[in-house]
Amino acid sequence: MTTTPATLMVVDDDPEIRELLADYLGRHGYHVLTAEGANALYQQLAEHTPDLLIVDVMMPGDDGFTICRELRKTNDTPIIMLTASADDTDRILGLELGADDYIGKPFNPRELLARIRAALRGRVQDRPSPSATIRFAGWRIDLETGQLFDGTGRSVPL
Repeated sequence: MTTTPATLMVVDDDPEIRELLADYLGRHGYHVLTAEGANALYQQLAEHTPDLLIVDVMMPGDDGFTICRELRKTNDTPIIMLTASADDTDRILGLELGADDYIGKPFNPRELLARIRAALRGRVQDRPSPSATIRFAGWRIDLETGQLFDGTGRSVPL
């Protein structure tokens, strides 16, 4: 049986970090998408359904906390937050807002990889096949659950 590689979304305003993470995680078998901020993330979510998000906390515009809060209203995709802040309060807030894990910058890429694997454990096997999803005009229908999602990934009642 062939398994589809998990899709990760890296959201960071630093292009160097996005590129380094995309390269590193790609070499470890993941399909990696990137976004430079909240607006780019929401546009990407209209077309893609990542298995896990890696979100920087400190970004211009909507920060990582805001992104996490908004996504958690309708989405249970695992979120790992990255931060340069050593403040425990930020870590606690991120976890309370729904982040699944939190890692400080600078970080060991192998540790991030281990945390990604831990967050995905048990989730990727249950992922519906790509044919179980229909996409059109920014909308997505999950044929297995019968749910309709708008361009931001929010479930829309039918």
